[in-house]
Amino acid sequence: MNLSMGRLDDPADAYEIYRVCAERDTPDIPPLSLESFVARLANPFPGADNEHYLAWLDGRAVGYLSIELPLLDNLDNANVDLTVLPSWRRRGAGRALLDLAVRRVRELGRKHVIAPAMSRHPDGALFATAVDAKPALEEVRSRLDLGTVDQARHAVLLADAWEHAAGYRLILWTGVAPDEIIDDVAYLDGRLNADAPTGELAWEPEKVDAAKVREGELRAARRGRSSYHAGALHGDRLVAWTRIAGDATDPAHAWQNITLVDPEHRGHRLGMLVKLANLAHVRELRPGLEAIDTLNAATNEHMLRINRALGFRALDSVTFWQLTV
Repeated sequence: MNLSMGRLDDPADAYEIYRVCAERDTPDIPPLSLESFVARLANPFPGADNEHYLAWLDGRAVGYLSIELPLLDNLDNANVDLTVLPSWRRRGAGRALLDLAVRRVRELGRKHVIAPAMSRHPDGALFATAVDAKPALEEVRSRLDLGTVDQARHAVLLADAWEHAAGYRLILWTGVAPDEIIDDVAYLDGRLNADAPTGELAWEPEKVDAAKVREGELRAARRGRSSYHAGALHGDRLVAWTRIAGDATDPAHAWQNITLVDPEHRGHRLGMLVKLANLAHVRELRPGLEAIDTLNAATNEHMLRINRALGFRALDSVTFWQLTV
């Protein structure tokens, strides 16, 4: 058996590994197309460097490693995605790729390797445990089936939210936020890791400004990803915000991303209000949409309760493992 490592040259090699593993781990989520996968590699999120490697066994690409290195904050950390074709596991490729990641992290003076593993399959947890990584955060994946949404229930929830939200008004947009609120979006975005549970992850709040928000949306668009936003305004200030995003190649599926309310404006049902408004917004602009998935920390009972009220139902979970090097 001949095992070798190398930088990623042909994205098609990494894509095939991604596709096979995605179809096994999350068969209810259609994988990205090759074109979308390549576009993601070419347009990473701003504020980080990215490195990509392949493991070869007997001349075949069997493992893929991506390392994301934050540059503005969390400078002790590296986010790692490591996948090996199921039929080629337990032959050393995964361990060799992890060793490469650890070596790079140490060379760059960083301390923590953070990587996700789907909970429904034991391979990821078994591998993480074998290399002495620790489970640091569990996130629940929930799905809203738009074919079974209780519209009458949503109308009741919306009316109740407005009863508590006197003095606020809605704003809707797609893509880059309007100039007059983009600083507020950056402020709320930067609160995510301070407000949402992060478990035992060694993760600090991210530094976000208007330039990063704008560039992130522009790069997402170049990846073929559309975003739909709803916010609540108090005066001229954005104090609550939520985002749904989906790939053009899969119009039937989207992801519910961030939902945040400024601490000074909590208790007014603004989270429920903007989520309901954005759901109607995305359904109007994306008429073929059938399902929306979301991830929430298993301990974030407040957001899980809101999502359950909207009709989201838990499907599985992902665990983020942390290895201190």
